[in-house]
Formats: sequence, C-alpha cells, structure tokens
Amino acid sequence: MRDYNAWNNEVIKEFRANGGWAGGPLEGMPLLILFNHGARTGALRTNPLAYQKVEGGYAIFGSKGGSPTHPAWYHNLMANPQVEIEVGTETLAVRARLTEGEERKRIWTQQKVDFPQFADYEKKTSRQIPVLVLEPV
Repeated sequence: MRDYNAWNNEVIKEFRANGGWAGGPLEGMPLLILFNHGARTGALRTNPLAYQKVEGGYAIFGSKGGSPTHPAWYHNLMANPQVEIEVGTETLAVRARLTEGEERKRIWTQQKVDFPQFADYEKKTSRQIPVLVLEPV
C-alpha cells in the first residue's frame, strides 16, 4: 500500500525546488498545492493537485485515481471553501466552487483530452468526478 502522505510530501518538495513543476509520472502536468482544513478536525491539510487554468481561476478534479469515493480534500472544501493555493512560486487566497452542467462538462472534457489518464480514472468509478473551480478572492 502506498504511503500517500510521504508521496505528497515528496511531490511538494520537488514542486517547490522546481518553481511549481514535478517530474516522473507528473512531468508536464500543471500542479498546485492546496492548503485546506479538515472538515471534522480543523487540521491543516496540504495536497498537490493537477489543475487546469480556466477563466477566473483554476479547475481541480476529485478523481482520486478512479476510487469509488471522493478525496478527503473535496469534503474539506465543501465544508470550508475559503482556502489558499500555491501555484508556481505564488500563494493565493481562493474560494472553491463546485461546477455543474455545461461548465463542468466543458472543463472535464478538456482535462481528459489534455491528460488521458483522467479518462481512465473516470472509467474506474461509477461516481461523477467532481470538478471545482478555485477563484481568487
């Protein structure tokens, strides 16, 4: 079983050492670091996530590798949408918003075109993968 905290910490370390980029399986994928607070615990959580630049912000995807459940950060953002992100070398205050309908479809379709592994994640699960937009405040 993979130690996701250790893996996340290594990705974050590499991200910061390379001005917002990582290598290996994440090479070429735009990444940001999401700082959010646990919905139940209030504890600070730090997650490196793929993003897509969209008008007015940054889209992120609750794929969790095609798992049958949403990632913990999704639940945290639904409870506490005011968060910070690190993009490149900049830290921004943002507000998370769940997309729906045509907006969700447009962003999600583009993500699957740009990074086909997201289409694979979609095939692995029966749930709709949430697409959220992080809008600077």
